[in-house]
Amino acid sequence: MSSRARKAANLSLPEPLLNEAKALGINLSRAAELGISAAIAEERARLWKLENAEALASSNTYVAENGLPLSAFRQF
Repeated sequence: MSSRARKAANLSLPEPLLNEAKALGINLSRAAELGISAAIAEERARLWKLENAEALASSNTYVAENGLPLSAFRQF
């Protein structure tokens, strides 16, 4: 992501958190980018699970009733 064009944004952070990050030499922009990227990935995963819940349940039911497809060919 760091090779993309950047746009300034204002963030409000608790002062103790900001002070500690600065004392430790943490790049606030990079830390925010990583945190926001992680939050986006987590939310996308949550939404995908919701959108595909019916298919996942159906697949789990099939495996519970019939076992894993092709399990006879497993070598472990």
